[in-house]
Amino acid sequence: MFKRDKFSAISALTVSPRHRHLGLYLRLATNRAFTGLDVRAFLRALLRHLRGAVVLLWDRGTIHTRRAVQVYLAAHPRVAPYDFPPYAPELNPAEHIWNQADAALANGAPLHLAQLRGRLRRTTHRLRRSPRLLWACIEASDLPWEP
Repeated sequence: MFKRDKFSAISALTVSPRHRHLGLYLRLATNRAFTGLDVRAFLRALLRHLRGAVVLLWDRGTIHTRRAVQVYLAAHPRVAPYDFPPYAPELNPAEHIWNQADAALANGAPLHLAQLRGRLRRTTHRLRRSPRLLWACIEASDLPWEP
């Protein structure tokens, strides 16, 4: 039987309105899906890097409604979560990040998952270091954005 290795990924694209600083955060899991506990851990790590109030825009994935996530958000009132409308990936700037990553990885055929992980890390590192590319992802979304 053929076994497919896989990654699950969670990411956040952050914008500091005051300083116009952009950030890209990423966490990968190998051969398993993320759980609500993983989302909670990701949010915890993200909040260690962000100061002040946080507006959290995310899709309506069922993982975001898990009890561990909801309890965590209730205990952290500086985070105000808002859901994107259903089936609206065009509004989500993070989807454009994945489009950038897909384009960079499209012509490769990694031999194993570790090689794919390395390529993905290099690609996201390149994106992190390019405010121009990160702003392009935000501007490509259909969000009503005014910097």
